[in-house]
Amino acid sequence: MPAYWAQAKQELSAVDPVLAGFISRYDGEVLATRGDLFFTLLRSIVGQQISGKAAAAIWDRVVSLVGEVTPHHVLAHPFDELRACGLSNSKTRYIVGISEAFQSGFGERRWEDLSDEQVVAKLCDLKGVGVWTAEMILIFTFLRPDVFPVGDLGVVRGIERLYNDGEELTKAELLDLSEGWRPWRTVATWYLWRSLDAEPVEY
Repeated sequence: MPAYWAQAKQELSAVDPVLAGFISRYDGEVLATRGDLFFTLLRSIVGQQISGKAAAAIWDRVVSLVGEVTPHHVLAHPFDELRACGLSNSKTRYIVGISEAFQSGFGERRWEDLSDEQVVAKLCDLKGVGVWTAEMILIFTFLRPDVFPVGDLGVVRGIERLYNDGEELTKAELLDLSEGWRPWRTVATWYLWRSLDAEPVEY
């Protein structure tokens, strides 16, 4: 469990009655991490711009194919075998490229010394990794406490449903609303996802 989780739940519950309801309902659940940057990067690539259910099905096929999710095991399989898991051509290229980068030492740096913005910038040097994917890494691998992925479909849907009667909000309005959750926007994000999904989101 992230060291900040209990404090964040308490403070968010005090300032936001909507979140307080979900925090109470899912009291025994927390953000889970594998602590594996490579695994989470690949899992995030698979999940780009598709539903959670579709992403889970494709990811299961990828894992069944490669076995252990490491650069070596991924690169042991031809492009077409990886693509046959249900990946698009572009996602397959991204996964191969990321695997090659990690085999060359990309992941071997002191990530904990970098700010959130610096981590995002470094990760976005990888082809196929955009801001959303980098934010998933900040949340699920590095457990940074104040990440708000404003471009995440689940976050947007959750906020619009819970705070705006299902009506669309602009990016500026979403960011403005999230200000009330600082410095625990990661935790607020997790509960927004939880409000929509039968199972906790994992990467």
